[in-house]
Amino acid sequence: MAVTDFFAGEIATELLKMLITITRKACLCKPSAEQLKLSIEELLPIIEEIKYSGVELTPTRQMQLDSLSRALRDGLELAGKVLVSSRWNVYKNLQLSRKMEKVEKKISRFLQGPLQAHVLADVHHVRFETTERFDRLEGSARRLEQRLGSMKIGGGGEGWWLEEAMNNMNEEEQYEGGLEKVGMELGKRKVKGMLLDTDDLVVIGINGIGGSGKTTLAREICRDDEVRSYFNNEILFLTVSQSPNVQQLRQDIWGFLSRSKLNGNSDISPQWPLNQYNHRNTVTPTLVVLDDVWSDQVLHQLIFNVPGCKTLVVSRIKFPSKVLNSTYELELLREEEAISLFCHTAFGTTSIPPGSDENLIKQVVEKCKGLPLALKVIGASLRDQPEMYWRGANSRLSRAQPICDSHEIELLNRMKLSIDYLSEKVRNCFLDLGSFPEDKKIPLDVLINIWTELHDIDDEEAFAIILELSNKNLLTLLKEERAGDIYSSHCEISVCQHDVLRDLAIHMSSFESVNNRRRLVMARREKGLPKEWERNIDQQFLARIVSIHTGEMKETDWSKMEFPKAEVLILNFDSTDYFLPPFIENMPKLRALVVINYDTKTAEVLNLWVLGKSSHLRSIWMEKITIPELPKTIIPFTNLEKISFLLCKINLREESELDLSHIFPHLSHLTMDHCTEMTKLPSSICQVKTLRVLSITSCESLEELPFDIGKLIFLRILRVYACPKLKKLPCGIKNLVWLDYIDVSQCLNLECLNEEIGGCVSLKEIDMRECPRIKRLPRSIKWLRSLRRVICDEEISWEWKEMGKELTDLCVKVAEESFSLDWLNE
Repeated sequence: MAVTDFFAGEIATELLKMLITITRKACLCKPSAEQLKLSIEELLPIIEEIKYSGVELTPTRQMQLDSLSRALRDGLELAGKVLVSSRWNVYKNLQLSRKMEKVEKKISRFLQGPLQAHVLADVHHVRFETTERFDRLEGSARRLEQRLGSMKIGGGGEGWWLEEAMNNMNEEEQYEGGLEKVGMELGKRKVKGMLLDTDDLVVIGINGIGGSGKTTLAREICRDDEVRSYFNNEILFLTVSQSPNVQQLRQDIWGFLSRSKLNGNSDISPQWPLNQYNHRNTVTPTLVVLDDVWSDQVLHQLIFNVPGCKTLVVSRIKFPSKVLNSTYELELLREEEAISLFCHTAFGTTSIPPGSDENLIKQVVEKCKGLPLALKVIGASLRDQPEMYWRGANSRLSRAQPICDSHEIELLNRMKLSIDYLSEKVRNCFLDLGSFPEDKKIPLDVLINIWTELHDIDDEEAFAIILELSNKNLLTLLKEERAGDIYSSHCEISVCQHDVLRDLAIHMSSFESVNNRRRLVMARREKGLPKEWERNIDQQFLARIVSIHTGEMKETDWSKMEFPKAEVLILNFDSTDYFLPPFIENMPKLRALVVINYDTKTAEVLNLWVLGKSSHLRSIWMEKITIPELPKTIIPFTNLEKISFLLCKINLREESELDLSHIFPHLSHLTMDHCTEMTKLPSSICQVKTLRVLSITSCESLEELPFDIGKLIFLRILRVYACPKLKKLPCGIKNLVWLDYIDVSQCLNLECLNEEIGGCVSLKEIDMRECPRIKRLPRSIKWLRSLRRVICDEEISWEWKEMGKELTDLCVKVAEESFSLDWLNE
């Protein structure tokens, strides 16, 4: 805004006050003063709008506004003379009247001439800019529609699931896959030559800085038809990371090489005498890919000297020749390759679009230094933004100087720009992702539980944020083969993040002192608590998220710490014994707890009863631990709503001694997945009237559901898939009148759908794929008037289609077999 705008407004205001005074006097200037007063009243709001808009005017408009300012100043001076003029001095008043008429005509000419032209010009500019913005919005909406598909809300408050979004995600991944391979043909050709053409090269490396596309190149090599044919599809891809579980990795490799999976028992660890595998006679060529290796000490333990086996090592570190027979150092993208990848991410094309500022785009691409990850992240952050936004981003990228000599730190500083442009809520959600271990899948349910507590959002908004971060290439959505239905379990969908992006999240969360950080995170696995934490235990830690990654922890290993603001506690460890930190007592606001064991065996977790003192705890997620028997007397978890047990051993007391409705009076979601030793649920679970989602999946020993399950009158979703010993559903199912969805798929010995299922009058979907013993449908099916979708095997599909004559809105989908043990390798 120019200084003239300000003075023009002030002058017009003073002039208006004087004209009002003049019009009250009986003088010759009164008619002109009244007319001028009307003109000023019309003009003043326009001047005020210009004054406070902050918009810089063009030189032509500024010159015309200067002329108006002079005219108003003349009018102000003239009005001052009129006010002091004697009413009896007729000659002087006549002269003043004529001058007042000239001022009034000059201002009127401006209102009726240049001002009207300005209005027309502004309308034209607004129409052009609006059309341009609508084009960008239409493009964004089209991509968002492709991402979201038909947004549907799952029953029972389970959250909303984007069935079409999952399908579109697969299509987009196939489309983007080709672009990610830009510039990799040379590397692919050279590494293939090392693997296929030279038998002497047994251990081969791919080396490059973070974000340069090493993992993408390795995966592309594994997908190559020639490579797969050479190794007869005997290829194992493992991610090692900075905090590896070496024992588990060795077990996976040996199981792969020996063609055995140890009978599926995760608690059995093989012993490998060197002479057992060093001289093993393997005829079939095999390839083991070790991604993200950080230590030659770890690498030595993972290389098996087995005839016919080759190892491909992917790492940022260039290992010496005594470790690797040969290494390919990945080159950064050339200019034309970088532009192609960037334009795909920013514009959806493989070249610079016509009409774009080619020089500006090339400047931004140049600052990404040929790094594929930087090109994708920064390109996604600039998508659909106006040119001024691009120029500002380019300027900020130019100022992103490295804080040390490391190229990777410079990369973090440059990509930080993309995070800064996110909204505050989405940016905080991105930074929260750094709280999870590197190279590990993050279950969707865990993220949603955390974000709903920290950021006061619901499940729908949390999932929308996940899609936005995925759209900006800041995380990757993963799903199991069966996932994608609107009733999909949270366990079937997860996210993962590139380790460079995780480093960025931790880097941006670590600017403050350790006691004042919002997120207190152990970036790598350590034997105990970081010394930096222990040096500051005399002060309170103000973090809202606390993330710890250690090995075995005893009671004496924990320091006395206070976390008055902590709402989320994430405990990652790999050990068979673990003592929960006593400082949980000093977390009065704790709402979400995540405990994950990465060891090969389940862990005995001690001090579980400290959780009873967390009165605000709302969700618990536990993986691969042993849940001890609950004591007869226990403090109720009055606010606990969600419990998830995965790969856990659960010991339950006799039904008469356990009252779950008293312990969990507000429980709404109960998930038990791969809890293989659990044979039945306690009947008191049926007294938990608040339960809305019951998910008992892949529990191979489960023989029956509680007879009184019909007392769960508010149950909306029931999952009991992959429970092979389950033979029938309880009769009480007829009372589940609000049930929306039931999943009994892969219950291999389930004999039938009960006649009582006809009482589930609100039922909308049934998943009964891979239930080979179900040959007939009950007659009561015809009463399921709300039923819209059935997923089943082809053998029973004909009966369902016949039933469609009475259930006119029914859609029958024949499913392919999807049972898999791939999760054992994860």
